[in-house]
Amino acid sequence: MKKVLATIAGILVILLLIPLFLRSEYTVEREVIIGKPKEEVFTYIKSLKNQDNYSVWAKKDPNMKKEFQGTDGTVGFISSWNSKKEDVGVGEQEIKKIVEGERLELELRFKEPYEDTSQAYMSTETVGEAATKVKWGFVGKMPYPMNAMLLFMNLEEMIGKDFSQGLENLKQILEKG
Repeated sequence: MKKVLATIAGILVILLLIPLFLRSEYTVEREVIIGKPKEEVFTYIKSLKNQDNYSVWAKKDPNMKKEFQGTDGTVGFISSWNSKKEDVGVGEQEIKKIVEGERLELELRFKEPYEDTSQAYMSTETVGEAATKVKWGFVGKMPYPMNAMLLFMNLEEMIGKDFSQGLENLKQILEKG
C-alpha cells in the first residue's frame, strides 16, 4: 500500500513540477491584405458593431444577445455577448486604446464557459497605393498549473483559423464596397 501511495504522490509531484517549466503566455496573430486605403479599413474595423459582419464567433450563434455601452469606435466602448452555445459563451470586449488610423486595442473578458481576461488588437498598415495590411492578434496568459494545458491545446490553430476566416470575411466585405 505504501508503494502505491508513494507512486501516486510521485506522479502528483511531477504533474505539479512540469508546469513550472512551461510557458504561460500565448500569442496568436493573422494578417490579410485588403485592396482599400488604410483610412477606410481602419474606420470600419474600429467600430465593434461591424465585427458582427465578419467575425466567425458572431456568426456561430445568430441568436446571441448583444448589448452595447458607450459610443462605438471610441475608447471605453463595450460590446457584450451572451450565447447559450458553449463555443461562443458569455463575455464582453472593451476598446482600451486607439491609435487613430493604425491600431485598435481591446480587452476581452470571458465569463462563461470559463473566466479569463485577454488582450486583442487589430492594426492597419499601408502596403500600396490602395492596399492595407490588417493584423488581428490575441495575447493571453494561462496561470500555473493550468498552463500545462498548453501542451495539449493548439491555440495557434484553434484561434488562428477563426482569425484567418474573419479576416477573409472582412476583405470580401470591404473590397465589394
